[in-house]
Amino acid sequence: MTSLRGRGRGRVPSAGRLGLLETTAPGHLAELEWDNDDSVDVLWALSRAPDADLALRALIRLKGAAGVDEWAEADDRVRTDTGFRGRLFAVLGASDALGDHMVAEPSTWRLLIGSTLPSVDEMNERMLASVGAAPEPGALEAGNKVYRATVTGPKSVVALRTAYRNLLLQLAAHDVAPTVQDEPVIYLPEVGGFLSDLADAALTAALAVAVAEVCGDHPLSVRLAIIAMGKCGARELNYVSDVDVVFVSEPADGVAARIAGEVMRVGSLAFFEVDAALRPEGKAGALTRTLDSHVAYYRRWAKTWEFQALLKARAMTGDMGLADDYLAALSPMVWTAAEREDFVPETQAMRRRVESLVPEELRERNLKLGSGSLRDVEFAVQLLQMVHGRVDEEIRVKATVDALSALTAGGYVGRDDGANLTASYQFLRALEHRLQLQRLSRTHLLPAFEDEGNMRWLARAAHIRQEGDRDATGVLRDQLKRHKSRIRRLHEKLFYRPLLDAATRFNTDELTLSDKSAERRLSALGYAKPERALNHIRALASSPGRRGQIQLLILPSLLEWIGNTPDPDAGLLNYRRLCDVMDKEEWFIRLLRDDGVVAERLMHVLGTSEYIANLLMRSPEVIHLYSDGANGPKLCEVQPEDVARGLIASTVRQPDLKRAVAAARSHRRFELARVASADILGMMDVPAVCAALSSVWASVLNAALTVVIAESERDRGLPAPARIAVIGMGRLGGGELGYGSDADVLFVCEPEPDVDEALAVRWSQTIAEKVRSMLGSPSEDPPLEVDTGLRPEGRNGPVVRTLAAYAAYYDQWAQPWEIQALLRAHQVAGDDQLGIDFLHMADRIRYPEGGVSAEAVKDIRRIKARVDSERLPRGADPATHTKLGRGGLADIEWTVQLIQLRYAHSYPSLHNTSTLQSLDAIGAAELLGENDVTLLKEAWLTATNARNALVLVRGKPIDQLPAPGRQLRAVAYAAGWPEDQAAEFLENYLRVTRRAKAVVRKVFGA
Repeated sequence: MTSLRGRGRGRVPSAGRLGLLETTAPGHLAELEWDNDDSVDVLWALSRAPDADLALRALIRLKGAAGVDEWAEADDRVRTDTGFRGRLFAVLGASDALGDHMVAEPSTWRLLIGSTLPSVDEMNERMLASVGAAPEPGALEAGNKVYRATVTGPKSVVALRTAYRNLLLQLAAHDVAPTVQDEPVIYLPEVGGFLSDLADAALTAALAVAVAEVCGDHPLSVRLAIIAMGKCGARELNYVSDVDVVFVSEPADGVAARIAGEVMRVGSLAFFEVDAALRPEGKAGALTRTLDSHVAYYRRWAKTWEFQALLKARAMTGDMGLADDYLAALSPMVWTAAEREDFVPETQAMRRRVESLVPEELRERNLKLGSGSLRDVEFAVQLLQMVHGRVDEEIRVKATVDALSALTAGGYVGRDDGANLTASYQFLRALEHRLQLQRLSRTHLLPAFEDEGNMRWLARAAHIRQEGDRDATGVLRDQLKRHKSRIRRLHEKLFYRPLLDAATRFNTDELTLSDKSAERRLSALGYAKPERALNHIRALASSPGRRGQIQLLILPSLLEWIGNTPDPDAGLLNYRRLCDVMDKEEWFIRLLRDDGVVAERLMHVLGTSEYIANLLMRSPEVIHLYSDGANGPKLCEVQPEDVARGLIASTVRQPDLKRAVAAARSHRRFELARVASADILGMMDVPAVCAALSSVWASVLNAALTVVIAESERDRGLPAPARIAVIGMGRLGGGELGYGSDADVLFVCEPEPDVDEALAVRWSQTIAEKVRSMLGSPSEDPPLEVDTGLRPEGRNGPVVRTLAAYAAYYDQWAQPWEIQALLRAHQVAGDDQLGIDFLHMADRIRYPEGGVSAEAVKDIRRIKARVDSERLPRGADPATHTKLGRGGLADIEWTVQLIQLRYAHSYPSLHNTSTLQSLDAIGAAELLGENDVTLLKEAWLTATNARNALVLVRGKPIDQLPAPGRQLRAVAYAAGWPEDQAAEFLENYLRVTRRAKAVVRKVFGA
């Protein structure tokens, strides 16, 4: 006999030409006696196996297990029957696990001889026969599938597993055979249908074993039905998948529960994981329930996802009459679920939860849950069914591919979109099947793209061949990218593009969405007023000229991004308003077209923050900063000190006060829009936001004071008779302003040499009043209130005093609350030296030698108690009022200030106007425990973040968190929480502030 090696590149191909990489391959071929001219066709067929080396190893093992005579028969069949050869080589090269099964059961090669697959009846017969099951008396006459086995215990599991694997082997062999020989292709729906029928037969047999185990020789005393859910219910099961089931019984007693438990145990040991987690109350609920109990649960307690799961419910086995009654009672409820108030947030939350299950580094490789995944298609298709199935019974179908066809036929999905998505879905499902076949393991994870060996195997198993200069793995990579990219656009394809077509009546041959259908779809996407949304879409899409064409191009993506925000109605309205404002600005619409990052960020902002939307209407140039630069987001590249210099320089250049006010407002508006945008997009933390807002406020004050003084000098024809400084108080002094904060200030003046003090003070008073009125004049921008209420004698005292007058007052008359207020005094505008002189004077009052008196501390505590009981607005919830509520901003700030009053004379590090920095100093000095300091800082940050979010969402200063509902979801989202975690946001706020309040009470001795 001539060896394979000796033939070189003659008629008998070498191992290398066959793609056999292992060094043992030539010896194995010789052992099989295939290294000769008579075996050339066999060799080339072997080379086409998904993994020729794997197939060859399995053949050697099979030969050893089968024995001489049986192998001779199998070998003859390989040589003479090309169909058998294709099935055998393909399945051995595709599945290590099924190769092991054939070696363990050597005669199973005979199962691959037939050219047709077993029928449903044959599958049932073989599964039941494996455990000697016979019908329960009267069961078959009633159309039921209830049997009792004669083989039980461990032997039944072995018998069932063998019978199941044999049937699985037959399907797999026929499924992958076209990769080796020119055999008929079995399409994905047929594969899923066969696997689902096999699962039905398998659990029918498992139920027969369970009945025998639980009942023994006694009559079956219960009616028990098994309902298939999920992929099995839709008859689109994977090779290896959990089989989701629900048990219904009459009565739901211990016998029924024990039988159901045995079905799950036997089935999970023999076939696949049997999962009943979709039952009412999930794994915490009873395993079996009566039909009435199921109905009561779904009417009262079921969540949206539970109705979505019912879309695929199917009578599987057991008492089929009871199963049919279950479906008749519950299936109609599916089509009312979309009318539930919580339908949209629950479906969106469910989608986000699914995505969060996949580690970030694996999302591109996960076929089921990653980006552009199978779940993307399934989720969207099911949502469309639930929306439109209320009025169209034709789309009430279970399988994803069938549902896409029905949605296309019904005009809810364009023909091309439906065909493309079906192709992409089936491509990914086919890859999923091949991955699971390899080791019969439940996996959805693609090999790493750089893993050449496994990618080559997968490409060959999926019947992907070389194209041009690209090998099979290169073709597979390209196809994966193309199909996943197509699926990534599924929301545009399935939801938003048809809405545009409905709104504009374009492509009416492609789509037949009526206005009502479009409105139903918009409602399901979260729009509370879908008819108005459709009008906005119609107006935008119908813009004249080039703008309308660009809108048609970008609107699908914009609508998707707006739909992911807490208030799509407001977001769409704000976008339309912005487009109206920018009607003549070509850069705007082109920027949205050309830079998806800008467009996505803008839609996020417009659907979340009324505050920013209003600012952008008047400062749209900020949108340029929504893109990324070389160092990251451009919104964060701007430095507050540069803003301050620019604002002051631009304002003082103006020829008159009116224009100066306009310039200052414009700069402030731009900076507010920039900071708020960076905040809501998660680019700036709370301290950075507060520092930036404080800086812009100080700059506005500085610019206004400079301009007013300059105008006065021009009008008088004389230099200013006094120097003026503005002292920031409260949060302005601490550099911790929020969006809704006023600017608390003191004005201090110092007469110039040889100027009468009374004249200087009167002039300074005029200047201060003019600054206040100039900044406080009515405007569309957020208000610029300059509050001097913390001055000596409060509202009754003069607005401006000299430094000496302040010193005299504080030395003689200062009340404890006034000393406390000075703790946050800091120079923010005007004459720097005068401001510093004021602070030196204030240091003597706020940080006296030996500390403030015990009587002053007592007064502070008494005032705090009165504030707690009296200042909270009527009707406010003390648990969720961010400023005056339990553990809110006032609590934290008063606590820090009390410690400063008591100990700042001994600890210079406490000479600080910032609450956060002072807390760090308190911790470093060990005046409070580390944990207490952490709790206070966390509460201050949490309350400030929540308070800022309230202003961003509502567009005006508000301190009270809303009750659970739509508004709370919006506030939570603006504060950086996922929209479906509004309850967690509120729970976190309550927990953090409650713990902080305990520290406050400890410090105040309450």
